[in-house]
This record gives sequence, C-alpha cells and structure tokens, in this order.
Amino acid sequence: MDKENENPSEEKNREKLANDENNPKEEQNDGLSQEDKLREIEDKLTRSYAELENQRRRYEKEKDEAYEFGGMALAKESLNLTDNLERSKLSIINDESLEKINKDKIIEHLDIIYKDILSIFKKNQIEEVLALGEKLDPNKHQAMLEIEDAEKEQGIIVQEIQKGFTLKGRLLRPSLVGVSKKPQKNQEKQLKKEKN
Repeated sequence: MDKENENPSEEKNREKLANDENNPKEEQNDGLSQEDKLREIEDKLTRSYAELENQRRRYEKEKDEAYEFGGMALAKESLNLTDNLERSKLSIINDESLEKINKDKIIEHLDIIYKDILSIFKKNQIEEVLALGEKLDPNKHQAMLEIEDAEKEQGIIVQEIQKGFTLKGRLLRPSLVGVSKKPQKNQEKQLKKEKN
C-alpha cells in the first residue's frame, strides 16, 4: 500500500540516485566531482573576498591621503604670500626715496606679517626647506645658477633665490638656489674666450 501512495516522481528520483551511485561515468561526463566543484567554488569565493578586501584597503588609503593632502593646492597658492612679502621688503630696503626711520618701521611690520604666516604654516605642517649651507639635494632643491667660490666645496648652496616648502614631509615647492663651483683656472678661461 505504501508503494501505491508514493508519488511517481519520488520513485523516479530514487531510481536516478541508485543509477548515479552505480554509474560513476556520469560524474566524469560533468567533468568534476562534487568535491572538486565545491573546492572550485570555495577558491572563487576566497579570491573574491581577497579582491574586495584589497579594494577596501586601497579606497581607505586614498581617502586618508585625500584628507591629509587635500589642501595641497591651497598651500601652494599661499606660498606666493611669503614670496611677495620678501620682494616687498627688498624693494623697500632698496628704495632710496624713503627715510631710514620709515623704512625700518615698514620692514618691521612686514617681518611681523611674515612671521605670522610662517606660524600658520607651521601649525598646518608646512615647513621651510633648509637650503643655505646645505649640499644640493635634487629632491628638495633646484639649482638655478652656479657661483664660483674657492672656499666652498662644490655643490654647496650659497644663495637661495626662492624658499622651498614641504607639507607633512611631501614637497610643495623646491628651493631655487645658487650652487658653488670651483673657480676655473685663468688659462681655461682664456681658452674658452678664444674659442668664442
């Protein structure tokens, strides 16, 4: 009676299972066994998870860098303030039409403003690049000219044309500098003059 109550589809499923167990050739026709398929799926899942994790780390790093160095453009533009203050100071010093007392007062005020700007820079981790007396470092300095100097070793910075700055250790702008070189001998100079 039980057999009469059974669903014909269930009977077919049992027969198929019995045939599958007795016929391993069908598994070979699929290519892979159930265990191999499971391993393959586990491998794909592991790779997908690793790829997602790497992408998450990359985005996290990019976000942190954007937060940390996002003001780099503003910082670069702000450097013009220091340049203009230095130029103003030099023009006032060289202006012969101003009286000495007036020059001193104006320069004093410009120095106060300059120090305030440098203080603001320092609070925001914008630092000056050391140049004078240092050995030329192409990562921080840009040589604009060579100056003959018998007393200094070749490659030492003897003049700073424009100050360089870093933001949190990253270069904003290199220092524009003049570098020492050994003087040429008089004979070499004469030979060069004759060739020209």
